[in-house]
Parts: sequence; C-alpha cells; structure tokens
Amino acid sequence: AVLAAAQSLRNAAHAIDGELVGHARVGTVADPNFVRLPQFLARAVERHPLLEIMLQHEVSGEAFDKVRDDALDASFYYGDRTHPHVASMHLTDFAYRIVAPIKWRKRVEDASFHDIAGLPWIMTPEISTHRALTRRLFDENGVEPATRVEADHEAVISSLVVGGLGVSLMREDVAESLVASGEICVWDGMRLVTTLQFIYPREREHEPLMLALVDVVGDVWPMPAGTRAARTEAPRAAGH
Repeated sequence: AVLAAAQSLRNAAHAIDGELVGHARVGTVADPNFVRLPQFLARAVERHPLLEIMLQHEVSGEAFDKVRDDALDASFYYGDRTHPHVASMHLTDFAYRIVAPIKWRKRVEDASFHDIAGLPWIMTPEISTHRALTRRLFDENGVEPATRVEADHEAVISSLVVGGLGVSLMREDVAESLVASGEICVWDGMRLVTTLQFIYPREREHEPLMLALVDVVGDVWPMPAGTRAARTEAPRAAGH
C-alpha cells in the first residue's frame, strides 16, 4: 500500500508537470477492431508518450474480476455485471444472434427455440459474458443446451460454426459478414443485446492515470454528454 501510494504521488507530480509517466495494465476483449483498440493505443501514445500500456487479452468475466481485484488497471468489458468497487463507462450497445452452419439452413429456417436448443452447441467458459447470455436464454426457455464443444475465443467459435460443428451466439456484425459470404445462416427467432463498457477501479477514478485512460477512451468513443456514466442495462431479448 505504501509503495502504491508513493507511485501515485510520483504520477501526480508528473501530471502537474504536464506529463504522465508509468505503466497501465489494460484488458481487452473480443477482437481489437471491435473495441477500437488500435485507435485507443494511437491516441494514448500520442497524448502520453511516457506511459507504457501493457495489454492483456481476457475472457470478459475474468476482465471484470481482475479490475475489481486491482489485477488490471482498466479493461474493455461487455456484459451487465456491476460491483461497488468497479466504475464503468458506457461505450455502445451491440447484439448477438444465434447462428448455424450454412448446411443446416433448412433445419433452422422454421425451427422453434426448442428445436434450436436440441442442436449441438458451441459454448464459452462459464465465467464469460457470452456464456452468461446463453445461460439466461436457456433458463428463460426452460431447456438445456446440447453442448458439443467449448472454446474461449469468439474467433475460434466463428471458425467452428463455419466448419459445421454446431450452433452458437455470434456478434451481429460478424454474423452479417459471414452470412453475406454464404458461410453461415442466422436463426431469426432471437436477438440478444448487451453493452460494451470501459471499466476501472472506482476508488482510483481520480488518479491521473485513470483520468488519462478515460479521457483517451472518450475521444475514441465519443458520445452525447451524460451518457458515458449510464449504468449497463441487463441483456434483453427481442423478436426479429
């Protein structure tokens, strides 16, 4: 605690001098382009050339836990978890769709959810937001998924669906691209919406490092005044 306080004082002194010196452990989820990671890094380096940023790719739920436990200074995160020690900055809402291999199109076109649930599913680890969305979907319908494969990265899941191994949730923008190329099909009965956030320890929100990171993210994800501090809504399902 003493060492951390000393480092905080040093950072504050540098901030007063107009420069931020130190390192930031930043978690990233999903794919880099989706969270605008290249723009974030370019703006951070331009504005704070003496700040070293160490990126760690995380499963979404692990990213939240590490920020809560101060194992990460900040992270991109998607989902609806909240905690008194975690501050969040709303970036955008986005949707997931239920997708299947293109060769299964006839099986899913007029299928009910119970029919879809009976197909082999590709799942993510229990701690992930992706899994939480899937679990909520199945719990609301009172059924259990027929899990065939578990993967911890959405790019891997996409390749497995394309390869014909099962159905899964997929980010809508990725699904639309693969549908356009004729590699997968989408079941039209469900659309799940969740939120992308930038999270950081609430007790450190006034530190120069946190102020700098939030400022950079705000430049990369500009949005109307008053919306960044909005709390995340729970994932919701709507007919499509």
